[in-house]
Amino acid sequence: MPAETYQLLIGGKWTEAASGERFAVTNPATGEVVATVPDAGAEDARAAIEAAHAAFAEWSALPAHVRARYMRKVYDGIMQNVDRLARVLTEENGKPLAEAKGEVINGAEYLNWYAEETRRVYGEVIPSSSRKTRIWVLRQPVGVVAAITPWNFPSSMITRKIAPALAAGCTVVIKPAEQTPLSALLLGEIIQEAGLPAGVVNIVTTSQPAAVGKEFLENRLVRKISFTGSTEVGKYLMQGAAAQMKRVSMELGGHAPFIVFDDADLDAAVQGAVISKFRNAGQTCICANRIYVQESVAEAFTERLVEAVRKLRVGNGFEEGTSVGPLIDEAAYRKVEEHVSDSLSKGARVLTGGHRLTGAGFDRGYFYAPTLLDQVSDDMRIVREETFGPVAPIMTFRTEDEVIRRANDTPYGLAAYIFTRNLGRTVRVSEALEYGMVAVNDSLLAVPQAPFGGIKESGLGREGGHHGLDDYLEYKYLSVVLDE
Repeated sequence: MPAETYQLLIGGKWTEAASGERFAVTNPATGEVVATVPDAGAEDARAAIEAAHAAFAEWSALPAHVRARYMRKVYDGIMQNVDRLARVLTEENGKPLAEAKGEVINGAEYLNWYAEETRRVYGEVIPSSSRKTRIWVLRQPVGVVAAITPWNFPSSMITRKIAPALAAGCTVVIKPAEQTPLSALLLGEIIQEAGLPAGVVNIVTTSQPAAVGKEFLENRLVRKISFTGSTEVGKYLMQGAAAQMKRVSMELGGHAPFIVFDDADLDAAVQGAVISKFRNAGQTCICANRIYVQESVAEAFTERLVEAVRKLRVGNGFEEGTSVGPLIDEAAYRKVEEHVSDSLSKGARVLTGGHRLTGAGFDRGYFYAPTLLDQVSDDMRIVREETFGPVAPIMTFRTEDEVIRRANDTPYGLAAYIFTRNLGRTVRVSEALEYGMVAVNDSLLAVPQAPFGGIKESGLGREGGHHGLDDYLEYKYLSVVLDE
């Protein structure tokens, strides 16, 4: 089949890049080219920003219930096209089709939830110091938002950003990851069909993200940048945004500890570890990166986890029964291999996996066997750096104080997991962990109604919940002297 062709969405129109250049999107499971998209540059980004700026006055002035009506139309459009969106997501990202479908549905819920929140952007009346004066506080949209989204959740990461932005009255320019631009462009089709005013949502695809990112940073019409991706790139964007004091929200890297105490339900802990670690082949910012197990239950837990991991089926996301898909590209595979090699050179032992999968069905993709390591020490790269792959190191601990200290010994602070049936321990450990999110006897954190985000070098701001609106709104203080 010939590859599909897509265009940029700028100012309500589908268009080619100014350069006329295009780039290919490949399936990481097969290496096949599934589509080509325009290769936008700074000129295209500028046009998209100007279109968003032109649309801002109209969109921000719409009554809240009208914006909500548009957002629900987009939600309905996504839900009517779930199967198509999921298939394209699996083609460009590789994750199992069931996971892709779950992502599309979860992402759509952010639009549904924030459509309701449009009505709750409240202001304040503050008691004045004078009988003649009134103090009013308004909350107004920040303006044009540049949203930069990652490849690991190419659908839901977009809706998580545009939903609060649209609810607040902002307009948006989206730059999806170069590996996975198709989900964004299909969402653009649904937005067009929903009838949103031209320029409210714009989409630029590019294989040269530095040039587009530079335009986002330097163009004064952009008032906020929302980014999900690596801590390294997040720091670069934050430094650049400082030149104009642009608003930023950042959801960056993580290195989640997964802590199993001796009173835990071990079967639930094993199931939670598998879901957290191996979803999307371990390519999630909140996946379990370090598994700490209390010594007295370490052997029993490890045996059950090894058994569960060996049952995982690796393969093409379109194949029935596949539970783990490929890594996104060669660079991702190399990083996983380097972490495993470093661990083995320093004394770690492979309990299962530990190698690239080859042979029929695997040779053209980036498949790595789900892997567990033990005899792991804190000086190994896998304990210090984010692996972003299907590899989990297992370590033991003796006391609460010890595991809290080791869990916090990282510059990251996104998510942490605890398995225990002791309420006192739940409170003590949750409060002591230096993370923006803590899951207790749970392994799934991203829901529309809760604030998703990290602390330390894992980011700034929150996505989800009423808290997610704050990053898209400014406070305006009015001091009004009344006529006599």
